[in-house]
Amino acid sequence: MSIAPKRILTGDRPTGPLHLGHYVGSLANRVKLQHAYDEFVIIADVQALSTNFDRPERLRHDVRQVALDNLAVGLDPNIATLFVQSLIPEIAELTIFYAMFVSVNVLRHNPTVKTEAAEHGYKELTYGFLGYPVSQAADITFCRAHLVPVGDDQVPHVELTRKIVRRFNELYAPVFPEPEAMVGEVPRLVGLDGNAKMSKSLDNAIYLSDDAATVQAKVRRMYTDPTRLHASDPGHVEGNPVFQYHDAFNPDRAEVDDLKARYRAGRVGDVEVKQRLVRVLNDFLAPIRERRAFYEARPALVDEIIAAGTARARAVAQETMRQVRAAMQIDYHLPELGRR
Repeated sequence: MSIAPKRILTGDRPTGPLHLGHYVGSLANRVKLQHAYDEFVIIADVQALSTNFDRPERLRHDVRQVALDNLAVGLDPNIATLFVQSLIPEIAELTIFYAMFVSVNVLRHNPTVKTEAAEHGYKELTYGFLGYPVSQAADITFCRAHLVPVGDDQVPHVELTRKIVRRFNELYAPVFPEPEAMVGEVPRLVGLDGNAKMSKSLDNAIYLSDDAATVQAKVRRMYTDPTRLHASDPGHVEGNPVFQYHDAFNPDRAEVDDLKARYRAGRVGDVEVKQRLVRVLNDFLAPIRERRAFYEARPALVDEIIAAGTARARAVAQETMRQVRAAMQIDYHLPELGRR
């Protein structure tokens, strides 16, 4: 008797194109995990509205771009379930049920909420922004996921989800497994300007959709070692974004070690180190560009993939809500409404 594989929930908020930081932080692992787990990949458009509620018209484009980025890096729609959050109304229903027993104080003290509020300069938090960890708990549990791949900064969300699951199961019935965080040991890729975070607003990212010329132009202006005035000056490798990118994407470890040794000794300039990085990144992105071009040329196929994934997710969601309503004893039926 075969045992069903554990289920994973992962995904992205469609707030712009995905970049190399997303690849290192989640996409590479996502592509690998799809072969060992029952993987659900959410395009979390409702969560994107928590910070973009005044620009909803962008979502149509961004949802599609995120779908293309996932397919381009190698997500197999025949294996993984790619779906759009807002098209699963059961997630919203589950969010409301959870909200009945999650206190405002718990949400206010969530470290990720506080950090993101500070980043956006929010003085007053909307209901949707403050409560998005509850929505995220519904994202994770609607499909009864066992595992959630996250970075360190997202662990508090998974812990809150675990608390919500325990509370629900104790109050009503054991419907949900307690999901576990899968925290990868992948170093965070800094921005091209040395900033700790890549973002569209800072214009410091290389996107998976960038062409070869764009990559070359971006690498040329990358931040390196500000203390190094001449190519013959000994340079610092540690904290140098160019070498961080070499470490992340250059498969030739001997070349990387040689560049580092010569850089420290003042025997290689930034120009050569960057030229090597341009080649490395464009070699890495070449198959991603090829797959992206395949799907971009077939918009109807992309629509079919999203529709099929969303239909499967919706079916799972409906079964979950059947169990939830039964556990809460609100699975009553009013046949007279059906006759009207």
